[in-house]
Amino acid sequence: MATMVTSTRPPAIKKGSGPGLPGPGPNGNGSKRDAFREPDSRGNRYRIGMWLGLASIAMMFVSLSSAYIVRSGNQRDWFPLAMPRVLFLSTALILISSVTLETARRRLRASLHNAYAKFLLLTALLGIGFLVSQLFAWRQLAAQGVYLASHPHSSFFYLLTGAHAVHLIGGLLVLSLLLFRSRRKLAEPIAIAKQQATADAVTIYWHFMDGLWIYLFLLLFLWR
Repeated sequence: MATMVTSTRPPAIKKGSGPGLPGPGPNGNGSKRDAFREPDSRGNRYRIGMWLGLASIAMMFVSLSSAYIVRSGNQRDWFPLAMPRVLFLSTALILISSVTLETARRRLRASLHNAYAKFLLLTALLGIGFLVSQLFAWRQLAAQGVYLASHPHSSFFYLLTGAHAVHLIGGLLVLSLLLFRSRRKLAEPIAIAKQQATADAVTIYWHFMDGLWIYLFLLLFLWR
């Protein structure tokens, strides 16, 4: 009597279908998945790491802004500032830069590497424009005789805007690195997934800097 033998060999895994690697879509139609949104992907690990880093930055600015609000209650030495109007320009620049960087991220996901590099460069230029406008704002205050040590209000203004500028410079350095690496032609799925994950993490950081500036802008302009 013939004996039926059941095969225990595991099913073959299609190339590129591992977590975090580009491969066929969930419907098998060959569409690309966004590895950044997969729970076990490299992109998700990068995202968690970035949010942990941003949590410490957020705590620092919350502490500084809380001290700003409490210190402003002492009206004896808290003098009003004529806020430079160039800050409206810097706000517009950083908002646009978030749009261009998000566009760059989406272009990379679509494997449009030339467009990805162009939008990265545009984002970096907008970031530099933001920093230049900040320098103009500080020069305008200095022209009014308002310096870091003039009084508590001016000290907090320089401290808050300066701390944000330092963190934005860090973002520009990483953007420069992404722009340099964008010239490489990657073929291995792991290298491509790592490039996408890095771009995703940097985009989160830049969006956070954007939102942080809006918060500081409203704080400095509305809370006198």
